[in-house]
Amino acid sequence: METFLIKAAQLVLALVILVTVHEFGHYLFARIFGMRVDRFYLFFNPYFSLLKYDPRAGRLQLIAWTRRRKDADKDSAAYTDQPQMLGTEPDEEPRALLNLRIGRPHPAKPGAKPTWRDTLYGLGWLPLGGYCSIAGMIDETTDKDQLASEPQPWEFRAKKPVPRLLVMVAGVLFNFLLAIAIYIGIAWHWGDVVLQPANVSAGYQFDTTMHHAGYRDGDILKSINGKDIDALTNDSWIMDLVQDGARIGIVRNGRDTVITNPAGTFEAAAGVGKRAILAPRIPAVVAKVASGEGAEKAGILTGDVITRIAADTVSAFNDITPILSKYPGKDVPVQITRDGKAMILTTHVNDDGKLGIGACDLTSVYPCEHVSYGFFESIPVGISKGVDRLASYVTSLKLLFTKTGAQSLGGFGAIGDMYPGQWDWYSFWQITAFLSVILAFMNILPIPALDGGHVVFTLWEIVTRRKPSLKVLSYSQYAGMMFLLLLLIYANANDIYRFFIK
Repeated sequence: METFLIKAAQLVLALVILVTVHEFGHYLFARIFGMRVDRFYLFFNPYFSLLKYDPRAGRLQLIAWTRRRKDADKDSAAYTDQPQMLGTEPDEEPRALLNLRIGRPHPAKPGAKPTWRDTLYGLGWLPLGGYCSIAGMIDETTDKDQLASEPQPWEFRAKKPVPRLLVMVAGVLFNFLLAIAIYIGIAWHWGDVVLQPANVSAGYQFDTTMHHAGYRDGDILKSINGKDIDALTNDSWIMDLVQDGARIGIVRNGRDTVITNPAGTFEAAAGVGKRAILAPRIPAVVAKVASGEGAEKAGILTGDVITRIAADTVSAFNDITPILSKYPGKDVPVQITRDGKAMILTTHVNDDGKLGIGACDLTSVYPCEHVSYGFFESIPVGISKGVDRLASYVTSLKLLFTKTGAQSLGGFGAIGDMYPGQWDWYSFWQITAFLSVILAFMNILPIPALDGGHVVFTLWEIVTRRKPSLKVLSYSQYAGMMFLLLLLIYANANDIYRFFIK
């Protein structure tokens, strides 16, 4: 339960950062071009909001909603200069569990230049995203009555195409810049610890999918398509490694050879799931012994070399986990070597298939390069990492059009599972930066209801010099929202299936 809560907390924090930055991009550019922003919301707020702040009314509301006034006239909806919560009509009244006065009210003034006080700021309860509602723009928050009136100078629809285009791409741009900024910060604060694949003298341990492609445990990786693998300058080399038709230079049994990936390698590798397609082979030396676990009770000590478990030979630490997975909750004989002497100890395997032992750190086994960066040195490093992540993600998108890719599509469960079960800031920022890259790219796809859909319509207007009709824009918006909703349901259904059934 603790692990779940830690992962959930990291996911929520990441969503807060990513959504806020994305919507702030829209907000800032809208303000730059003189557009009025009606609402700025973190998370969605159907029926009620966790928090609302309206500078016009000078009010902060907690657990807020609206209801129709008892004395309201249905035809009374007209402009009022009286301070009121944005998002309500004149025939509605705001309600809240807690209503606080914050500062002095600033009633709206007809014809005045839009300011930050014209915006309702809120926190919704449904953490599926957020929105920046710009006056005169057709989106999920469209005010149809407003669109039926004549365009006002401060509305989105009254601006020229180029400013509208820049407002639309601003969210995507800010997410990509956020990813780069995070990578810069990581490089500056932590630097890089790099293990070049060619320096893994014991070779790699491969998943069965890679075995089918022709790889063997112990193969040393050297090159991809004739170019030496440089893990320092190319963070996406594993993605390049599994591409169909890629020529991979390896050393096997001391001899240089080349493996050409057969068709289907990329799809098969993507379907591996949580398992690693490859990992450096680590000597089967016990580096840690957990207190109270089977290894300690059996007398296994740090420095012992494990050579056999039951009937299975152990040639690397990587062999231990798959072997133990066959004996959960059972006692098994474990053969070790200690000070040159072989001995057999009967050891209990816990229900999770563990003995309670840890492997040597990679940095103590292989020559790793620790690279430190000054602030200005970290800038090109961060930019390069951001571009590499984007390129590798775009390359992987072709999987969505395969059966394996569709089945591997995940929702919030899969995203949350990317985070470690223990709070680690390095991992948190690495994963959050990658998610920011994904969010940037997904939002620029030409799907109505996404930023990319608005971009397509705006580009059409620029090329043809004709605006799409309001009906076309509205129907496409609804269609896009329905498609995204179905995709969201499907992705999260996959999570449920993998967790409870598979």
